[in-house]
Amino acid sequence: MARVGDEVSNKQVIFRDYVAGFPKESDMYLTTATIKLKVPQGSKAVLVKNVYLSCDPLMQFFMRDVEGPDGYNYYTPGSPIFGYGVGKVLDSGHPEFKAGDLVWGMTGWEEYSLITKTEGLIKIKHTDDVPLSYYTGILGMAGMTAYAGFYEVAAPKKGEYVFISAASGAVGQLIGQFAKLTGCYVVGSAGSKEKVDLLKNKLGFDEAFNYKEEHDLNAALKRCFPHGIDVYFEHVGGKLLDAVLLNMRHYGRIAVCGMISQYNLHEPEGIKNLMEIGFKWIRMQGYTHRNYYHLYPKFLDLVLPYIRQKKIVYVEDIAQGLESGPAALVGLFTGRNFGKQLVAVAPE
Repeated sequence: MARVGDEVSNKQVIFRDYVAGFPKESDMYLTTATIKLKVPQGSKAVLVKNVYLSCDPLMQFFMRDVEGPDGYNYYTPGSPIFGYGVGKVLDSGHPEFKAGDLVWGMTGWEEYSLITKTEGLIKIKHTDDVPLSYYTGILGMAGMTAYAGFYEVAAPKKGEYVFISAASGAVGQLIGQFAKLTGCYVVGSAGSKEKVDLLKNKLGFDEAFNYKEEHDLNAALKRCFPHGIDVYFEHVGGKLLDAVLLNMRHYGRIAVCGMISQYNLHEPEGIKNLMEIGFKWIRMQGYTHRNYYHLYPKFLDLVLPYIRQKKIVYVEDIAQGLESGPAALVGLFTGRNFGKQLVAVAPE
C-alpha cells in the first residue's frame, strides 16, 4: 500500500492534440508516469487519490484550439485531461483540507493528482447511506446545475407544464423529479426507447418521447402539450428549440444549460422562431452551476432527504477502470450512456 512520501506509478489519460468536430477515442491515450506522494513544502496544493471521474459534455470544449467557456482552462497536448471528480486527500498544504478528507472538484484523469487550484474544491461530509459516486453527479456539478436551473432560474410552480430535453442525462433526470415533487406536469425527450421507458417508468415523468422517431417535432410537442409549455429546460438546441418556441405559452421561461446538438457543428443551426419570444413575452436565460456555489449547503439540505426517502432516484452508468475513460467520454456525444456517465478509476 502506497504511503505519503513514496514515489509510485501514476496511470494517466493524455490529450493527444487539438480537436475539430466530435472528439474520438484516438484523441486521447493511456500512459503511465510516476508521482511522489507528497505536497511540495510551502505549497497550498492538495494531493488526492482519484476515486471517480465525471464525463461531461463541457469537456469537449477544452479540446479545442479556440476560445471556449469563460473562466475555464483548456487541455494541453501531451498532458492529462481533467474534469470533475471525487478523490481522497493523501497530503495537503492547504489549511482547509487534511489527509483522509473526501473531496469533489476539478481533478486530473489519472490515479493521483496534485491539485494546485483549490478554489472550487469542496469537502464531502460523506455518509454510508449515500453512494460516494453521487458526488460526480446528483450531489456534485450536475446536481447543482439542476438545482440552480430549477429553483433559481425558471422556478416552475405547481400545475405548470414543464418540458426537458436530454431528460435521461445527468441534469435532466434530476430536474424532472424536482418538477414532479413540485406538482408540475412533466415531459422529457430522449434518444432511445430504453431511455423513454426509464423516464416514464422509473423517474415518474408524465410522458416522454424518442426525438429520433419523431418526423415532426412541432407535432410531437403539440401531442404532449395540447395547452402549451410553461417552462423548458434546454440541453439540446437546434430544431428542437425551434419547435419548442412555437409551443411556449405566454410568460413562459426557458432555462438554457446547454445545446449539445450544436457543439460539434461547423456552422450551428439557425433558429427561425425567435420572434415567439417577443410575441409571448418569454424569458430565456442562460446559466451554469458556477454562479450558485454559495447555495451548495442549501442544495444538500433539500436533496439529501429526498435521496434517503427514495423520493428521488438517480441512474448512473459507471465505466470500470481509467482505461475505459476515453470510450465513456466519447460515448456522451452519441447517447451511448444510460444515465449519468462516470468512470471508476480502479474497477469496483
